[in-house]
Amino acid sequence: MDFAVFTRLIDQFPGLKELHLQGLGEPMMHPQLFDMIDYAAGKGIRVTSTSNLTLLSPRRAERCVTSGLVELNISVDSATPSIYEEIRVGSRFERVARNVALLSETRRRLNRDQPRLKLVAVLMRKTLDGLPDLVRLAHSWSIGELFVQHLCHDFAESSLPAEYWPMRQFVDEQTLLSQPWEPIEQKFAEARSVAEALGVELRLPSPRANPHPPGTPGPTRCDWPWVRGYVSYQGLAMPCCTIATPDRFNFGSMAQQGVAAVWNSTAYDAFRDQLNSDEPPEICRTCSVYHRTF
Repeated sequence: MDFAVFTRLIDQFPGLKELHLQGLGEPMMHPQLFDMIDYAAGKGIRVTSTSNLTLLSPRRAERCVTSGLVELNISVDSATPSIYEEIRVGSRFERVARNVALLSETRRRLNRDQPRLKLVAVLMRKTLDGLPDLVRLAHSWSIGELFVQHLCHDFAESSLPAEYWPMRQFVDEQTLLSQPWEPIEQKFAEARSVAEALGVELRLPSPRANPHPPGTPGPTRCDWPWVRGYVSYQGLAMPCCTIATPDRFNFGSMAQQGVAAVWNSTAYDAFRDQLNSDEPPEICRTCSVYHRTF
């Protein structure tokens, strides 16, 4: 996203309290990421981000610490290097470990306690057995929190663009939501035990869908379209982050039409009305947030 577009959009969100800078790409690839953080933080906005930390350098580590970034989520799905590198193609586990140490050392050297670090991981069939080791990894990296989630969407909508069909197949192969509960609970219990012993705050997802009772208000089902916005690098507004790409669904360009015009549009309101019913939009029907498995 062009920096001028970014600042123009930020200025159109009155009362904005929190900004999370994340998309499908790696945020540190953006040449003005830290200018964006500076700008938003200067307006009193709580700024967070998520990174795979493969591109950290000494200069970027200093900017992480001095830019006003409050929290940085570090994306690592496995503590086993071979599994990590199979998932994160082209990355090296040892490089990430070195970069975590670099960032922690930079905070100490500059006598800062921000950004707060959190480990985030996506739970799959290939990572389930290593979950307790992931808790141990967080502790060994002096990271006090591990947030574990399921694969967030199964890409099952009928309108899915053909280029994303391999993603649908991957989710089908790796999701745990269709698997027997007992072995999952055994690993969850082991991970909880390790976390308690090491003092790591562990968040685990629900292993099963938790359907909303009929008549549940829309914001209770998912409050994204009412209180949060998700904008692509092109400036296209989407209902939430789990949709990921605007070619799957979007309401139009906030960069071109303005934030208020899109936020209050007929299309956005129609989406809210449908989500407020017992027949949600198709793209929401197999979303892990909607089914409370996230």
